[in-house]
Amino acid sequence: MTQAPAVPKTARRKHDREIIALAVPAFGALVAEPLFVLADSAIVGHLGTAQLAGLGVASALLTTAVSIFVFLAYATTAAVARRVGAGDLQAAIRQGMDGIWLALILGAAVIAVVLPTAPALVDLFGASDTAAPYAVTYLRISSLGIPAMLVVLAATGVLRGLQDTKTPLYVAIGGFVANGVLNVGLVYGADLGIAGSAWGTVIAQFGMAAVYLFVVVRGAKRHGASLRPDAAGIRACAQAGAPLLVRTLSLRAILMIATAVAARLGDSDVAAHQIVLSLWSLLAFALDAIAIAGQAIIGRYLGAGDPDGARAVCRRMVQWGIASGVVLGLLVVLARPVFIPLFTSDGSVQDAALPALVVIALAQPICGIVFVLDGVLMGAGDGPYLAWAMIVTLAAFTPVALLVPTFGGGLTALWGAMTLMMAVRMLTLWLRSRSGRWIVTGATR
Repeated sequence: MTQAPAVPKTARRKHDREIIALAVPAFGALVAEPLFVLADSAIVGHLGTAQLAGLGVASALLTTAVSIFVFLAYATTAAVARRVGAGDLQAAIRQGMDGIWLALILGAAVIAVVLPTAPALVDLFGASDTAAPYAVTYLRISSLGIPAMLVVLAATGVLRGLQDTKTPLYVAIGGFVANGVLNVGLVYGADLGIAGSAWGTVIAQFGMAAVYLFVVVRGAKRHGASLRPDAAGIRACAQAGAPLLVRTLSLRAILMIATAVAARLGDSDVAAHQIVLSLWSLLAFALDAIAIAGQAIIGRYLGAGDPDGARAVCRRMVQWGIASGVVLGLLVVLARPVFIPLFTSDGSVQDAALPALVVIALAQPICGIVFVLDGVLMGAGDGPYLAWAMIVTLAAFTPVALLVPTFGGGLTALWGAMTLMMAVRMLTLWLRSRSGRWIVTGATR
């Protein structure tokens, strides 16, 4: 990173308080999100295996669709935080409204694509003849909630930019509880089966979106910000989000390649891969919480025209990332004997997963640096660099991963390739942070 002046203890404590205040609620909200799918699975699972299999396919499609548009949260956070730092709350909320309008437009477009193509999409994911009808039913109904999901992403970005991660936590918890109650009532009480689960989730998502809109609209009225759609503003949001979309698609491609390679290694390895990947994703939530804090805080410092403050808080967050990675790595090593039996009693799967877990444990400090610097550069609005860096990472990872079945090493070698991927990401992000080119002050980049 670019050199920053020595930071006094009082300033470090201030940075620590800011990071904790934003990261802890953000972690809670991040963990609450996948609980929606877990709750649906638990409820639908009692209907039968075919219904559960259909839910699994439809949920994978929906999760992929929504994750592609996660830039709505990231880009909005950075843009709003800059304007907050510049002291222009009216412009900050106006920027947030542009992001929300973009979310609604994209949500409508996704519905228009998913409704007529649902059977083809389900077939593409290889659903069995018995599971496919349930998958199509769930996908078509749940797709109606995609605009609400995307509004939640954009509005979450608005509140994060306003340095508020507590409200998203409360909304996520409320949405989870409502989703569970509605699912039970509609699946079993109203005897709607898997369709009831889908409708319950849609209603819960629109409820969450309504709460977010109430909070944002109230803020807009308080600060005199217009609620009307602005074509130029929406277009600017889309342009800012496009590089982050490229970044996200490249990352999704890496994960898909890893799963495809694991499938070529054999049933035991692909089963173990899913266990390891689930833990890796859970660890990512913890580190991503610090990254979210970085997006909000860095954007605010740059918007306020304080490059030294941005450098200092970046350095402090990197220290947090490394320390968190070390702690998480130790927890993985200690929890291995307990964690794996929760998922399988198959000895061959356990044997494949155990050494791979050691690899991801050793990689956690690297992951900590990557997540933090990723958040810092997002907060700085450095999307184009993040896009190119992820394309380079994909190009470096792909040949190494594809050679794993040829040269042997099994799942451990595959996760060694995943660690190499994270090391490449760390190098590209570290070089950028050292250059200082990400430091552009002002209300806009």
